[in-house]
Order: sequence, then structure tokens, then C-alpha cells
Amino acid sequence: MDESYNSNLPTSHLLGSVPAVVNQEKNTPNYEAPEANMQTFPPNNGGGSRQGYQTLGSPSEVFEQQPPNNWKGVFSVSSYTQYFNVDTDIVINRLMSSLNPLTGDFFSKIDANPDLYGLVWISTTLVFVLASLGNCATYLMQKRTDSSTSWNFDVSYVNVAAFSIYGYAMVVPLAFYFLLQYLGSNASLVRFWCMWGYSLFIFILSSFLLVIPFEFLRWIIILVAGTASACFVTLNLRSYMESNDLTVVVIASFFLQLALAIFIKAWFFP
Repeated sequence: MDESYNSNLPTSHLLGSVPAVVNQEKNTPNYEAPEANMQTFPPNNGGGSRQGYQTLGSPSEVFEQQPPNNWKGVFSVSSYTQYFNVDTDIVINRLMSSLNPLTGDFFSKIDANPDLYGLVWISTTLVFVLASLGNCATYLMQKRTDSSTSWNFDVSYVNVAAFSIYGYAMVVPLAFYFLLQYLGSNASLVRFWCMWGYSLFIFILSSFLLVIPFEFLRWIIILVAGTASACFVTLNLRSYMESNDLTVVVIASFFLQLALAIFIKAWFFP
């Protein structure tokens, strides 16, 4: 009798009994967690139409909404990285354009991506080319006139070349930028630096020809190179200011470029 009574008791109420596992996966509908909604803390309790918690957008949207850098960005290296984002094909194409001064379309080619890579690279290369080839040309001229004279390398060529080339490539575009701004014409300092930087490329090529120890031929070479570089600057500057009649500014840029060519010949290849 005790055995039959114990067998009729529900086992789920007994101490230590394990309830049966019921498989409810088939009967339970799929449940999707709601999308998280991030909010800023503390809430915006100030004035305005929007109060309480503010919903944050995606990380990219938050990044794009950050205010631009102030004037302190001028002293930040990261502010200039976009002006060095050029590849070899772009630089070669712009170098070839500087050797064809009659087109006057250089600004249209660099409008989407003006660079400062050409300014730095061309100016630095021209400094070392003038210092080295200038000494070489002086040596050849002295040996041609009197082979018995001694010759020493003139280190001052490096200092003069660095001061004149870097100073011209930086100060002249800056001066034209402020001048055009004062005259009420639109100007872009980065585009001016880019154009004047590439305009110096022809002087690198002509420096190798100026080593020839014939004074008359040297003057012809430097005048042709200086005229081509001056025409490149003048025609592009005129096309940039086509809406304004600033002939005096254009003529000034021509003679400044030609004066640089004469200075290179007179000082480094006398």
C-alpha cells in the first residue's frame, strides 16, 4: 500500500527532483533586440527648441560635424598633408606643362588638387644644382683661360642659392597674393605657390647647359629659359585674372621671373 501511494505522488514536488526540460524553441517566435539609441549625457537643459537628451548619429557624422581648425592649424603638420597627396604621374604631367608656357591652362589642371610637393622638391633640387654646377662652370672657365691657376670650391654658393631660391619661391607668390587681395581680385596662395614652384623647373634643365664654357652661348640659354619661365607665369596669371584688367601686375610678374634668370647667370655662372 505504501508503494502504490508513493508511486501516485507527483515527482516534481519532491526534494531533489529535476523538472523535465521542455523544448519551446518551436513555439517561441523569433525576437530581435531593438537598435540601441545612444544619447549624450548630461542632457541639454539650456535654451532652444531642443531639450533633454540628444541622439548621437554615426561616428562619421559626428566627425564631419566637428568645427574646422582655427588659426592654430597653420602650425600643424597635418594641415599640409593634403597638399602633398600627389603621385608620380601627376607631378610629371605638371612638369611637362611648365615647359609649355603658351597654353596658359596650368591653373585649370591643378584646380582640383594644388600641391606644394613641386614647390619644395623643385626649389631644393635647384639649390643644389646651382651650387654644384655653378662651381663646376667656374672651374671650367678658369681652366679655359689659364690652366695653371688654382681653383677652390666656393661654399658660399650653397648659402646664396638657398636664400635666393627659397626666398623667391615663397615671398613673390605671397606678395602677389596680398596685392591681388588688396586690389579686390580673388587669389589662392596655395595655387600661386604651386605655379611659381613649377615655373622654376626649367632653370634646373638650363643649369646643365650653362656649364658650357662659352659666355655668349650661356647668355642665350639663360635668356631663353628665363623668357619661357616668365611667359609661363604671365599667361597663367592673366588667365587666372581674366575678369579683372590688371596688366601692371602681369607685366611685373614677367620681369620678376626674367630678373631671377639673369641673377642665376650673373652670380652662379659668371
